[in-house]
Formats: sequence, C-alpha cells, structure tokens
Amino acid sequence: MTNFWDILYLMASTFLFVAYLIILFHIVFDLFRDPELAGGYKVLWLIGLVFLPFLTALGYVLARGRGMAHRQQAALQRARSDTEAYIREVAAKSPAEQIGDAKALLDVGTISQGEFDRLKQKALA
Repeated sequence: MTNFWDILYLMASTFLFVAYLIILFHIVFDLFRDPELAGGYKVLWLIGLVFLPFLTALGYVLARGRGMAHRQQAALQRARSDTEAYIREVAAKSPAEQIGDAKALLDVGTISQGEFDRLKQKALA
C-alpha cells in the first residue's frame, strides 16, 4: 500500500511543480511584454523570482494579475488582427488584377478562351 501513496504523492507533486513553472513563465513573459513597467522594477521582480520564487510569484499575481490578463488579451488581439490583415492582403486581388492574370494565362496559351471568359465572369461577380 505504501507504493500507491508514493505514486500518488509523485503525481501530485509533479502536477504542482509543472503548474508552478507555467505560472513562472507567464510572469516572466508578462514582465518583458509590459512597456509601462520601468526596467528597474523588472529587474527587482526577476531578482525576487530567483531568490524567493513562490512568494514573489504569489505577490506578482496578486498585484499585477489583472494587468497580466489585459496584456495577454491585447497580444492575442494584435496577433489576430495582424493575421487577418495579412490574409486580406495576400488573398484580395482586385477584379482588374484577376482579369489581367487570366489574360496573361490566355496569351501564353495555358488556358482556353472559354476558361478565360469564366475567370472574367467570376472576377466581375
């Protein structure tokens, strides 16, 4: 029966350690993501995380937890808008550009006149 409790203890301690590491990495990323926090304060938080990691992490989450969530949401929103802008830029060609590309394919002989007409109708639709 001792073996069961040892395994249970190992699983619980491993879970808590991994959860702590995830929180620690979030704190460090948040420190470097925050442009409003002065460099000296960032250094003090990092020193605290090295020498009193659990207390400093708890204090950081209590003191700056709401700001962490806002900065994370802002970063995700920036990434989403950048991705959407890139997709619109790459995917969106004007009808004139689409017809010009189709005409170039027709002139080279890659597509037939019927295919060109279909592409032209699709671009104008």
